[in-house]
Amino acid sequence: MHKKGIALLITLLFIIAITVSIGVGLKQVKTASKEIQSENFMVQTDIILDDILNFLKTSKDLDEVVKDNTGEVLYMFLSQSSFIPFEASDIKISLEIKSARSKFNVNAILDINGTESETSIARIGALKNYLNNHNVNENYTDILLDLMGKVKEDMSYNSDIFYEKPYLFRDYITSMKHLDEVNDFYMKTYHDNNLKKVDFTQLFSFDKNINTVMDLNYITPEVWELILGVDKFRAMELTNGAGSYTKLKDLGLSDDEKSMLNRFKTSYFEPYLDINIEMIQNSNIANIHFEYDIRNRKGSNFSYEI
Repeated sequence: MHKKGIALLITLLFIIAITVSIGVGLKQVKTASKEIQSENFMVQTDIILDDILNFLKTSKDLDEVVKDNTGEVLYMFLSQSSFIPFEASDIKISLEIKSARSKFNVNAILDINGTESETSIARIGALKNYLNNHNVNENYTDILLDLMGKVKEDMSYNSDIFYEKPYLFRDYITSMKHLDEVNDFYMKTYHDNNLKKVDFTQLFSFDKNINTVMDLNYITPEVWELILGVDKFRAMELTNGAGSYTKLKDLGLSDDEKSMLNRFKTSYFEPYLDINIEMIQNSNIANIHFEYDIRNRKGSNFSYEI
């Protein structure tokens, strides 16, 4: 059977299986809500999250995604199963699945232990150039570097952010909410609202592990602009080729673009899922977001909001 046919079959089986699995979970939720009257919405979301994690851990369909190391099956799988809605009783659930390697891990701008090398300096330069194209000055990059520079007893930071926010975490940038504090400080300090033009939700990911590798078949147009220093038209051109990249030649890069790409860690197959679960019950809304490593069947970087 052709790989695309196999991928479609895997996707269909996956959606059917997870629908059945979560259906069972929803029945458990309904029973639990009757038996444990004093428990709240959080108990119900915990049950559903456990059910989804157990399903991902035992899914044979995901085994097939990993076996095809060309990335073709993964691309078809994500294309067909990016959004899966469920509904039962008074609970609505939506499961959104994307590649977890589509954005630049902002913490990877520096090397291990927050040091700077020739390559990391080049990455910093790429970020400054990207921001400059959005009329954001270099002070913003300096603030970001402060949040990755750990505690400095002599307070030799690039900015005054820790004078205003002395308890702000400064080992690495942990989340979008953490970054929002940086953005708020920058805009108030420098009276610059150009930062609002930058879509950080499509540009940055946040991981303590700076060795994360971007998958060139999924990176966003914003990331193409950042890593290659190209304009929006060229970025969209490269984005439109997604799913067909298996080697450098497939990208059709110029020599300058190849040189730019070498500053960043990239590959053509990274089997990591970005999973977002939204649960709605009456006026209660829960959002759970995490990364899932298909090879090792392990979730990480969990974010839980109610």
